[in-house]
Amino acid sequence: MGVRPIVHVVGTGTIGEPLTGLLTEYKDALGLEEVTFHKRTPLLTDRSKVVNLIKRGAKLVTDSPSVKGFQDLGMEPSYETEEAIERAAVVIDCTPSGVGTQNKSQYYEKFANNTLGFIAQGSEFGFGKPYARGINDNTLKRGEDQYIQVVSCNTHNLSILIDTLALEDGGPENVVEGRFICMRRSNDISQDGSFVPSPQVGKHKDARFGTHHARDAWHLFNTMGHDLNLFSSAIKLNTQYMHTIYFDIRVKNPTTVEKLRERIDANDRMAITYKSSANAVFSFGRDQGHYGRILNVTVVSAPTLTVRNDHEIVGYCFTPQDGNSLLSSIAAATWFIYPDDYEERVQCLKDYFYDEV
Repeated sequence: MGVRPIVHVVGTGTIGEPLTGLLTEYKDALGLEEVTFHKRTPLLTDRSKVVNLIKRGAKLVTDSPSVKGFQDLGMEPSYETEEAIERAAVVIDCTPSGVGTQNKSQYYEKFANNTLGFIAQGSEFGFGKPYARGINDNTLKRGEDQYIQVVSCNTHNLSILIDTLALEDGGPENVVEGRFICMRRSNDISQDGSFVPSPQVGKHKDARFGTHHARDAWHLFNTMGHDLNLFSSAIKLNTQYMHTIYFDIRVKNPTTVEKLRERIDANDRMAITYKSSANAVFSFGRDQGHYGRILNVTVVSAPTLTVRNDHEIVGYCFTPQDGNSLLSSIAAATWFIYPDDYEERVQCLKDYFYDEV
């Protein structure tokens, strides 16, 4: 291979922390030699998660000026920032919005010759090729796609609905229109800020797509040459549990609920639930998932799935927060290192995919 199979995660937030833990736990099955993670600021409030990531086998990385601060708090960094990036086969950036793009110009382009690939999360539009596991894997090309943007969790959800409920029954010509309302949870339970006291509607900043969810889904499918008619709206709700999506997909070919259920049941990245509340679905993930997370891309509410006039597919589904982004991040990282058998390697995560929630 020529490059040591080391994965470096930048950030320890809502995606970075569980991603580092997953990679470390399944390091051998994925064929990784080492997992490192970068944390910029030494904080007493974050010491517990850093110490436990180190106990699980991950190696702490920070900037040179911060080394002493971590040591004073009882956390021992193993590498400095640029050293860790240079050693890694793959770098996965999980920093807040906009920082990943800054890191690309400041660090990643400098080490492009040493590193197989760089991955950023959904907020970093334009970082690289949009990617969602199971949607556009066949568009990934070694030597061309060194930078990958894992689309957001709700964009994952939109995309698997479009792919399974419409494209599988006639390709892109079967999609007449897709309309989506993303009812976003206010903030993650791990976050203290950004909670809203009441529902807060989002702007339609994009005249063609509405919000970034439909825009990013369009770009994802466009990597396969598709030009789909998609539009999304967003509203933030005063809950910390889960995102919920209302979908209305109009198709050219007539269909039935029974046909749709067959395709959903056949897709291991989709789960069905007979629960009607986000808290009940969230509770299942807390009790049965990997550290509270299920890795399914979507959880479709079976009682709400309906077909109107044979051509309009309507329903609600829940987004398993970062679970789908974690799956795509791990799949993309493994693809960079083992492009010929990465799909077999990521099957080590299959226990956290559920048919029913």
